[in-house]
Amino acid sequence: MIKVLIVDDEQMERDGLETILNRHFELEISQARNGRIAIDMCEQLKPDLIFMDIQMPGISGLKAIEQLRQAHPDTTFILVTAFAKFEYAQQAMKLGVHDYIVKPSKVSEIVKIVEDALDKIRVEKKSSEESKRYQSTIEKAMAVFETDVVTQLLFDHVHEVHLNQLVDLLHIPITRNKFVMNLLIPEEAKGSYSKVKEVVRSTGSGWTGAMNGRQVPIIVFRNRGESFRHQAITMAKRILSLRKPEQDTWFVGIGDVYEPIDRIKQSYQESLIATRNYHQPVKYQFYSDMPTLTLDFYSQSYKAYEQKFDKLLRQEQWPLLTGEVNESIDQYERENRDMIKTQKHIAEILWLISSILSDMGIEVDMPVYSIQVNSYKQLRAETSYMIDRMKYAHQAHTKNTDGDMIEQIKHYIIEHAHENLSLEIISKEAGLSPIYVSKLFKEKLGINYISFLTECRLEKAKKLMRDSEKSMKEIAIEIGYHDPNYFSKVFKKAYHLSPTAYRSKTVK
Repeated sequence: MIKVLIVDDEQMERDGLETILNRHFELEISQARNGRIAIDMCEQLKPDLIFMDIQMPGISGLKAIEQLRQAHPDTTFILVTAFAKFEYAQQAMKLGVHDYIVKPSKVSEIVKIVEDALDKIRVEKKSSEESKRYQSTIEKAMAVFETDVVTQLLFDHVHEVHLNQLVDLLHIPITRNKFVMNLLIPEEAKGSYSKVKEVVRSTGSGWTGAMNGRQVPIIVFRNRGESFRHQAITMAKRILSLRKPEQDTWFVGIGDVYEPIDRIKQSYQESLIATRNYHQPVKYQFYSDMPTLTLDFYSQSYKAYEQKFDKLLRQEQWPLLTGEVNESIDQYERENRDMIKTQKHIAEILWLISSILSDMGIEVDMPVYSIQVNSYKQLRAETSYMIDRMKYAHQAHTKNTDGDMIEQIKHYIIEHAHENLSLEIISKEAGLSPIYVSKLFKEKLGINYISFLTECRLEKAKKLMRDSEKSMKEIAIEIGYHDPNYFSKVFKKAYHLSPTAYRSKTVK
């Protein structure tokens, strides 16, 4: 119900106006005997319409309106005066007063003025409610877009128009320099994921990706005027403040800063490496602070290892893979290498294997030697045990993934293309990780899931343009785009024509 406040120093005037209003309208009416009381009452009451007398003791009606307008810009005012002076009308117009009533006035004149004011209020209320609903929908969509953008940037490629538009919608400025933080969350604390997203979002400088096993990747954009280490440590501490005292295995790995957006995956890989030793008192680790690796992350030998293991894992050649690792151990034994350095080198190879499996969407525990080995025989036994664990995780994943899974996923996207689909939603439906779904699309179809979803939506849009009289805004919403401008840009990028031009060309 619309709330009304009558402000007049004369009780009889207030009661008289209230009687007229009650006879002709259904309103929630309150009274105030002066401007000061009206200002105080508005803080709690928040009226939609205020009748304000000009001449009152203390603060004048115009001064009261001036103060109330600043605090309550959406409130409608009707001035009540016994003096139909031009200067009052001028001041009232400057203050944005809807209308004014000259005392005494005919009841019919008062009713007409009030009807106009109430119509205005109802239109504004409806518009405001629609705007709030739209904003709520957009905010929900943003959460979906955010995790998708992170996943696509770290594990795939985002179509340029999608990235630019999604960045605009997320309202987080992309700075030239950026880095990745990787959060490890224990199994029992996975319910804290939404709180982690809230913390990162509140900083105004980060995007949170989908949870993959225990890992949560976070892309952070550099804040100007703040050092990299200070920004990273501050965010890490805010995230870690969410953990309970008994949850000791939360950990944040922090990759180095890079400028080009296509180098962000390097920072991600560094952040993963930085989480390897999570059993330490300080619960965050900079990659740049770690001891020099025996495997140079950017060397040709590392790339060769990566390509070789990736091929063997995808072909499920576990005996050959185990043989490759054992060959490295044999070589170090023949060269009589230091045992500690040898164990460190093999640990890095095992980490690389687990990283490739993680990119394939297979959840594996971080390979960490539980003891310092004393002999090559013991090193082979411990290494074999960890490789077997990764093998079982891979086999369990393969068993649960049918050959026609990609067809099931495609069918699900086609059926639900008009909804706020995300990798998270699709992966939950398929029982797979978001990263694996992304990889599956690239490997089986040669495109990413966003491109396939876009094709589904735009095909439906073209059909609606040909077979219906719906407006472009209605079509955009029906196919899953809440922002008609975004829909127009995506359509034009795909077909080199605006939706309107396409409809004019195809519908005769």
